Amino acid sequence: MSAHTARPSTSANNVGPVMRPGELASAVIEAAHEDNPGKQIDVADHIAYIRISVDRECWLRRETIERHLGRPFRISELEADLAAIAGQLEVDESSMRFFFDKTI
Repeated sequence: MSAHTARPSTSANNVGPVMRPGELASAVIEAAHEDNPGKQIDVADHIAYIRISVDRECWLRRETIERHLGRPFRISELEADLAAIAGQLEVDESSMRFFFDKTI
């Protein structure tokens, strides 16, 4: 499991979920690293919430989160646990995509 460390955002084009801390947030952090190869994943732990930031586009796949949770998982569970989002959001039954149509 990755360490949760507070880091300042480095880009106005960062996207991603803002989540309540817990088992699901930890699985989403691991999935973000796996589902976005070659991208820097910034994790800022603010105790009451965790911000996961990726430059321009962030994919989270159901099967990856499921593997890290070690149990069946539905994307709707993630939607219910989001405190906020950065960027635009596309959702289907197998993935979530955070993105910006236009960047700064």
